[in-house]
Amino acid sequence: MPARPSAASWGQMVRFAAVGGVNTLTFYACYLPLHRLLPYFAAYTAAFLISLVCSFLLNTYFTYRTRPTWKKFLLFPLTQVTNYVVQSVGLVALVSWLGMNSTVAPLVAAGFAIPFTYVVSRRILRPAASA
Repeated sequence: MPARPSAASWGQMVRFAAVGGVNTLTFYACYLPLHRLLPYFAAYTAAFLISLVCSFLLNTYFTYRTRPTWKKFLLFPLTQVTNYVVQSVGLVALVSWLGMNSTVAPLVAAGFAIPFTYVVSRRILRPAASA
């Protein structure tokens, strides 16, 4: 029987979700002014990179309460790869297989990806040896 998540784990999950919300706002707050100065894809890329760094720092200090290292920073983009893959598979499954509206499906797929992204980020930022 798998162990039940501890109160500390639940707290981390809540903080992780809160950081995700802040990160989304950070991305958009960077994207909008950059879009006035740069082509949309350059603005998107710059905002994505800024929000990725902010997400790393917030998750390190706030979510997992651990010290940032260069190794963790270089591995952290794997969380975004995980997020993208799970959301993409979820989107295709919801729209193509289950017939969900393609306007709503990305939001549902994003919610479905949160636990997977949480597990990957926790393994990167709080390795078992230092937990």
